[in-house]
Amino acid sequence: MSVQTLDVKSSGPNEHGYRSFSLGEVTFSRDEYFVYVKWPTGRHVMSADAFLRSLQRDVAWEFFYGIVNFDGVIGTVNHYGTVDLFAGRYNDAYRKAELDHVENFPTPRIKGTFAAMLDDWTSATFDPFASPHETGTAFGPKAGSNTAAVTRRRVTAKRMVGVPGDEPLRSDATGHPINRHFLDVPQDEPTILAEPGFEGQVCAFSLFAYLSRSNVTWNPSVVSVCKNSLYCPTTEEYILPIIHGNDRVEWFVQLSDEIYWDVEDRDTGAVRAKVVMKPGDVAAMPADIRHQGYSPKRAMLLVWENGSPDIPALIASGKAPTNPVSF
Repeated sequence: MSVQTLDVKSSGPNEHGYRSFSLGEVTFSRDEYFVYVKWPTGRHVMSADAFLRSLQRDVAWEFFYGIVNFDGVIGTVNHYGTVDLFAGRYNDAYRKAELDHVENFPTPRIKGTFAAMLDDWTSATFDPFASPHETGTAFGPKAGSNTAAVTRRRVTAKRMVGVPGDEPLRSDATGHPINRHFLDVPQDEPTILAEPGFEGQVCAFSLFAYLSRSNVTWNPSVVSVCKNSLYCPTTEEYILPIIHGNDRVEWFVQLSDEIYWDVEDRDTGAVRAKVVMKPGDVAAMPADIRHQGYSPKRAMLLVWENGSPDIPALIASGKAPTNPVSF
């Protein structure tokens, strides 16, 4: 796959082999270990590993729902057609010191720059979607590229995985071996006994078997769709690279193992809750928080999303609540 370079502003390679990039008044550069972000009122440093893992998800998810915080300072806000690039906007200390910065860009422009940056800064042995045990290092001078990994297609079923003409099932033949942590997961598929006249119209698949063959982490796949109801399961290992600031309620269903969640106020970062989810647990993340997860062993998580484009405006106007349930 090629990486779109339309309207991308960048320099030639530095002494480490990496180009620098700019979007408006914000510049990005990297060396062997760190990424440096500068804007008119400040600057920020991040580990190259953490930055690339966050950047990968922002690009692959088309800036996702709401806010994608790369850390406590840098991030993006999706307005579904345009995207805010911010520094310190959702950090109390930066705002009070008047060091925060926000610029808005058309989605194709910021995505093009981010995609070019991701491709240039990712060396051949590093996969930003893989767990630390399953990839090489993000550090060091530039050494080739891994375009195939950073441009892999995200699973987005139109109706359901396994339906004829929709997303296929995973197997060894499709390049999806069973993950090392899920070798005990049965690979049986359901037996379908359709009523006469409905042959070929009923489909089913084993979600556990499907997830056991996921080759990425912290990357929700859309496996079934019913109007605006989206089932987005994912496998999690190590740390969710981003801190996700919701613009709608998200439901989490823990399917296996254990995940620890830090839940903070979306706008200030103040701690709201610490959550430990075990198999069978169900949690709802409100629309006014941000969250980051920690998974010591590869875990299966079902994320249930309402994909309605009307929700952010309804919540902002007070016509819809930020909490999922009122008791």
